[in-house]
Amino acid sequence: MAPASKADKKATVDAAAWMFNVVTSVGIIIVNKALMATYGFSFATTLTGMHFATTTLMTAVLRWLGYIQASHLPYPELLKFVLFANFSIVGMNVSLMWNSVGFYQIAKLSMIPVSCFLEVIFDKIRYSRDTKLSIAVVLLGVGVCTVTDVSVNTKGFIAAVIAIWSTSLQQYYVHFLQRKYSLSSFNLLGHTAPVQAASLLLVGPFLDYWLTNKRIDAFNFTLPSLVFIVLSCTIAVGTNLSQFICIGRFTAVSFQVIGHMKTILVLILGFLFFGKEGLNLHVVIGMIIAVVGMVWYGNASSKPGGKERYSHSSRSSQQKHGSEFSEIDEKV
Repeated sequence: MAPASKADKKATVDAAAWMFNVVTSVGIIIVNKALMATYGFSFATTLTGMHFATTTLMTAVLRWLGYIQASHLPYPELLKFVLFANFSIVGMNVSLMWNSVGFYQIAKLSMIPVSCFLEVIFDKIRYSRDTKLSIAVVLLGVGVCTVTDVSVNTKGFIAAVIAIWSTSLQQYYVHFLQRKYSLSSFNLLGHTAPVQAASLLLVGPFLDYWLTNKRIDAFNFTLPSLVFIVLSCTIAVGTNLSQFICIGRFTAVSFQVIGHMKTILVLILGFLFFGKEGLNLHVVIGMIIAVVGMVWYGNASSKPGGKERYSHSSRSSQQKHGSEFSEIDEKV
């Protein structure tokens, strides 16, 4: 009876973690769209630096409250993570600017096979045939939903490749660092957020000027725009935290696959807010295919041999560390 109760509790917390990530991720997309489209705040990299500065403040409060205990993360590991994460942020921004929306979406879809490749190479994970097929169905469904025009140029292709690999490495590294150094989501954020905030706030204004030809110091900060910036930073705390929680509890591949539910949710909200514009038969068909693939993936990957065949010692270590992460994460 006790094991079943423990499994039910884990399933409930897992579902809550996914919902937390979906809600905050979709929320920040909507707020940032309003901030950039309505108020003309197009300084995406600098805004991300503000997000991590707010996250740093949150981790300081949690440490003061006793939810974050003293932990160790070697400086070389921290620098590698921040390098991957910052290249991911800059790469995605530049890729969106230099490529068509269609190719940008293809680049995002390709992160799933890249994440699979990293787990196979570094973690010796094997996937069953059903798991592989379910991932392919998810890719097909989201591709049908989102990929429209596809055009690419040399510099856009290079930016997309950098974005794909740096994002995949950053997400893999979250899981790797938590497992190797027994770090909870809050501990890892406490180490990484201050360095990311400092580096992005330092480089962001120059990079944003290069991309948009606009200077942030010349922006007209009005009260409504400041409210949206504060709201964006507040939601970003939840987005950053939920990403670390989800990848720590699962894997980067699972995070990518189930995370495409956010794409579908954004499309649905767009339909609700803006009418039938952008919603047609092939988008609806794509949504259905993607949802079927996600359900199939969840079922296939949870079966014995479906995914993540670790050695006995690695599995025991991961379960022990995962239990430690869950206890700390669930408190907050």
